[in-house]
Amino acid sequence: METISISKNKKFFGTLCGIGAAVCYGTNPLGARLYEEGMTPNNVLLWRFGLAWLIIAVVMLFRKEKLAVSKKEFATLSALGLLFWASSITLYVSFQLMAVGVASTLLFVYPVLTAVIMAVFFKEKLTWSTVSAIVLSFVGVMLLYWSPDGGRLSALGVLLVLISALTYAIYIIVMNRAHLEMSSFKINFYVLIYCAMGNLLMSLCTGQGLQVPASATGWFYVGWLAVVPAILALVMMVYAAKYIGSTPTAIMGALEPLTAVLIGVFLFGEVFTVRLAFGIVLIFSAVIIVALYSNRKKYTVG
Repeated sequence: METISISKNKKFFGTLCGIGAAVCYGTNPLGARLYEEGMTPNNVLLWRFGLAWLIIAVVMLFRKEKLAVSKKEFATLSALGLLFWASSITLYVSFQLMAVGVASTLLFVYPVLTAVIMAVFFKEKLTWSTVSAIVLSFVGVMLLYWSPDGGRLSALGVLLVLISALTYAIYIIVMNRAHLEMSSFKINFYVLIYCAMGNLLMSLCTGQGLQVPASATGWFYVGWLAVVPAILALVMMVYAAKYIGSTPTAIMGALEPLTAVLIGVFLFGEVFTVRLAFGIVLIFSAVIIVALYSNRKKYTVG
């Protein structure tokens, strides 16, 4: 009975972390504000991940955590780092080719990709609750950003967002399946090294050079990106993927574009419509289904 109680607590904690990670990651589009200062996607992400890595390194120093890992763990951490870097850089480049809201909508195919990969390669059963949650969240996200104006989308932009969605889905799955026995800080210490170094190399190899934020506002956004959608989101993502699984964690990602919409409404004075309200209701319904399903699963004693 004690093991069952512990398992339920972990599921509940994992659900809260999934919600928290999605909300934090949903503030990611604020990074596009740095483009107004002439910064390139590589440089924006270099500062974001570099500062986040430095903060985590300091935290680990105070926690007196050892950096040593096995060869198998290093291989897994390397894969996670490369996947998250690929997902981030493709998404940020797409922000230059299409509206942030449109890119955020297209990105939300990753819960579907996650569910399909888990079903095909890992034989995870697609239950009615999972399918219902995916449908509700997908329709809800579409309502958040749907516009009757139409217009053509950049083919390259769409391709980049789909690559971002696929690599993010695989990232969540690897995080769930790897069963890394180390703290989330240690995991992300290595993940962020790959992200920072990847963007540094791209900046140098493409001749973009190193750019520094030109204003206090720019530094604010760099700090925000480092702490909220990087450190907080990544740390909570580790626990969510570990305790509730890949597919539920991905579905909760519907809160990411919802967060972006609410930021627009409350901080930038965008109009709140009935369509937005209906989309929000659908997304919250999907999250509630995932939360209830994750915490009602049967647990084995042992």
